[in-house]
Amino acid sequence: MTPEKEPFSRIVKTPSGKTYRIEFDREGCIGAAACVAADPKHWIMQADGKPNLHEATSEGHTQTKTITDAELEDSIRAAEVCPVRVIKIFDEEGNQIAP
Repeated sequence: MTPEKEPFSRIVKTPSGKTYRIEFDREGCIGAAACVAADPKHWIMQADGKPNLHEATSEGHTQTKTITDAELEDSIRAAEVCPVRVIKIFDEEGNQIAP
C-alpha cells in the first residue's frame, strides 16, 4: 500500500526567494467570498459584493499581484476554494500551479 499524496497546499516549503503571480478574473467572480475566508490578508470584499485582490494592479477585469514563498500557501488555499476558479497562481516560469 502506498501513502496518499498530500494536496499541494499542505506541503510545507522552505523559502526559496521565488516569486509567484496571482491572476484574478474579477468579472467571472460570483462573490462567494471563499477567498476572503481562506486568505483575508490578500482578499477584501467590496461594496458590490465581490472581492478585490489587495494591492494588485488592474488591467481590464483582471487583477494581478506578485507574491513570495511566505504568501504562497494561503494564496493557493484561496485559489483552491474558489467555486468558479477565477483565481490562478503561476510560478516564475509561467506554469499554473493552482488551482
